[in-house]
Amino acid sequence: ERMALPQRIVFPPEKICMDWQQRQRPGAGLFNLGNTCYINVILQCLTYTPPLANYLLSHEHSQTCQQQGFCMMCTMEAHVRKVLCSSASAILPGAVLRDLKFIGEEFEYGRQENAYEFLRCTLNAMHRACLSGHCNSDVSSQETTIVHQIFGGFMKSRVTCLSCQAVVDSCKAFLDVSLDIRAASSLITILEDCVTPKQLDQKECFRCNKCKKKAAASKKVTVHHAPRVLTLCLERADQWTGTKISKFVEYPEYLDLRPYMSDTAGEPLLCSLFAIVVHSGDTCLEGHFLCYTKASNGLWYKMDDESVDNCDIDTVLGQQAYLLFYVR
Repeated sequence: ERMALPQRIVFPPEKICMDWQQRQRPGAGLFNLGNTCYINVILQCLTYTPPLANYLLSHEHSQTCQQQGFCMMCTMEAHVRKVLCSSASAILPGAVLRDLKFIGEEFEYGRQENAYEFLRCTLNAMHRACLSGHCNSDVSSQETTIVHQIFGGFMKSRVTCLSCQAVVDSCKAFLDVSLDIRAASSLITILEDCVTPKQLDQKECFRCNKCKKKAAASKKVTVHHAPRVLTLCLERADQWTGTKISKFVEYPEYLDLRPYMSDTAGEPLLCSLFAIVVHSGDTCLEGHFLCYTKASNGLWYKMDDESVDNCDIDTVLGQQAYLLFYVR
């Protein structure tokens, strides 16, 4: 299937600015009101996502927002401005905590939740806010909001009939990629495994349109369109036992996406690490989240709720990372 072209562009990609517009020391830390560390780490990682922060600091959304009541983009705009412009050492993310139910129905104030789920719900809430007035657009047009233009990419799935070599391609949009870390010790190994063709088992029986019969087939998944900001989740909850996978998985400061693209020829697609989320604790249902982010001054900081402390890249690369954020 060919990717359907959008009938209209909600947010023009040429308006996205990838480099920080203003360079400054890091902003404020965030107070923890009891089990709100999962919220704090995601807010901090998004605050230090250069193209998103540039857009939010420009006030472009709030100046034209028609939303009645809760709007996640307006909430984030106010939050990022408060964090980066405050002279206080820490602030309270009050608006986000107050409207938690609007961000995700499953979130309950005071209860420990998962940072990855909060990230997904936050991006979806921001995406919905950008679609105000565009809800009747086709799906491809809806995938051109500022959220999709920054975090969105397309995965291509190619199924090849092993009998006649006929291929069937399909594409799917994504805002983040979740990776199984059980069998690997490095991010590069995991990504290489992802793009290696795998034979479909009998339960996923493939009916070939050319052979006109069920046939053995292989499937290969590649990145068809790379996002400007790549968000990776290293799955630390074992799918079968539910126990936490506490091993170290090596990840680079700079990542070339070209080997994992549908088109492996051409210029390198270099991404730079700018934020990570770490979960500390023996099980996935409890413990604590903290993050490491790269501020606009180019320096790394450990952000643990209200505390914001200098650190170096070696410290960042030595963590048991849960979420990785790379920017093109």
